Amino acid sequence: MQISIEQIERTVARMVDAWDRGDATAYASQFTEDATYVIFAGIVSHGREAIRRDHVPVLTKWKKGSRMRVSIKSIRHISEDTAVVLSEGGVSKRAAIPLDKVQTFVFARQDSGEWLCAAFQNTKKNKLMTWFNDRASNSSMM
Repeated sequence: MQISIEQIERTVARMVDAWDRGDATAYASQFTEDATYVIFAGIVSHGREAIRRDHVPVLTKWKKGSRMRVSIKSIRHISEDTAVVLSEGGVSKRAAIPLDKVQTFVFARQDSGEWLCAAFQNTKKNKLMTWFNDRASNSSMM
């Protein structure tokens, strides 16, 4: 089972580019027609058109002029046509974009060979909970 890491990385790069340009249509085009998109606040978009529609106000009002950063941490194949991608990401209008979210993507290879996102989950990092977890993990190792 060979998945093209480069193809998935290119799809993520197209997502970032579309966000940076404020283009909700181009952003949504990187998702399958029936994709599920869950943001850190628990809001769910079902389908490419809903993802596009829901991102219009985000990209033209609330986060207008922002840029996106995504750092892929792992790509794991489930089958020849399915991959789970774990990343850290963030959005900001500042020069330095913090990686303050953990994201899970499920990518599906289309009949065309292109990899699109079929499911996305975005979770905001909680610094206090991370500290407690790290502290508990380290104390159990002693």
